[in-house]
Amino acid sequence: MVAEPELQDELDGRVILLGPNDNVVVVRRRIEAGSAVRIGTREVVLPKDVPLGHKLASRDIEIGEKIIKYGAPIGSATTDIRAGEHVHVHNMKSDYTATYTLDDARARHGDAT
Repeated sequence: MVAEPELQDELDGRVILLGPNDNVVVVRRRIEAGSAVRIGTREVVLPKDVPLGHKLASRDIEIGEKIIKYGAPIGSATTDIRAGEHVHVHNMKSDYTATYTLDDARARHGDAT
């Protein structure tokens, strides 16, 4: 799916879209739990803190769909991900890094599988 061309203009200043076809945006500075973030026409209240450099879905992503960042696939969704949701090891898997190397991160952030 192609990202909406006007998405970059409708983003919250705390996130950045790195590629026009990305389905995630990157957090430019830590966003605290309870904060509202604008992504396109949606405003999402984050239930948990999201650290610098982490990803939020810029649109709904279906289970099994590739996660696109910098215009390249970096992994696959392990569950349906709603627009604005934190995208990390609890709801995506790398297509390149062996899963056992992510066990520590899953323990810290939870695992939806």
